[in-house]
Amino acid sequence: MKTVVIKSFEELNKLVFENCFDHKIGRYRDDYVYRGVGDSSYDLITKLQRVCDHNISLEKSIIRSFIKYGHLELSNTKSIFQKLALGQHYGLPTRLLDWSYSPLVAAHFATIDLEKYDTDGAIYAINLEEANKLIPKKLKDFLDKHKTQTFTVEDLDFHFKNLEELENLEKDPFFIFFEPVSQIERITNQYALFSMVSKADVTLSSLLPEDSNVFYKIIIPKEVKLEIRDKLDYINISERFIFPGLDGICSWITRRYSKIKK
Repeated sequence: MKTVVIKSFEELNKLVFENCFDHKIGRYRDDYVYRGVGDSSYDLITKLQRVCDHNISLEKSIIRSFIKYGHLELSNTKSIFQKLALGQHYGLPTRLLDWSYSPLVAAHFATIDLEKYDTDGAIYAINLEEANKLIPKKLKDFLDKHKTQTFTVEDLDFHFKNLEELENLEKDPFFIFFEPVSQIERITNQYALFSMVSKADVTLSSLLPEDSNVFYKIIIPKEVKLEIRDKLDYINISERFIFPGLDGICSWITRRYSKIKK
């Protein structure tokens, strides 16, 4: 995979914006989505794959328990895909991976863990226009018809009644990107979307060609993590914005006054 090492906050901004200007419309537009990780060695592994690597079929029990015990909060949510999105945002092990349209939100997640300041972080960047060339033709034709690069929850409900129908669309595993309904503020503030692989035990990275312009990796050296972290705080890309509410405020205060591991 192509990797780019940045040496400052300014280099990060220059990198993610340098090819964004669309001369046809005279506006800045970007086809990329981003995911930040505190350790550059981390692969694109879902929480479900980490927690249930001994038995990935436990996904069904996890979803069943979430719906059963979260009934009060989920009673108005009918779509299984929206339920997965909500569960993902609250820490449920799912087959989803969090992404953001914002490279700075991704940088936030790459620099938030104070225990990782002795380790290089990273931001994964995927070009949706190129990535969508790899998905099943039926789904690609749908995106092209609607002139979009991501599915909505309603789109997924139209194509699939459940995860089993998603898995059975094609024999070989495939991935899609979808945007959840902005049911909670943190989804909106994170400019969030998700990737989802049709087979729960298959990683997204295994389905992306390495030698291509589909995706690349931005390395954030440990030496510049604190600079990027502080500058993100000053432009309000912090827990106070990313996780609105008292929990986000308390997380921000805790990090601000904690000792950093270097």
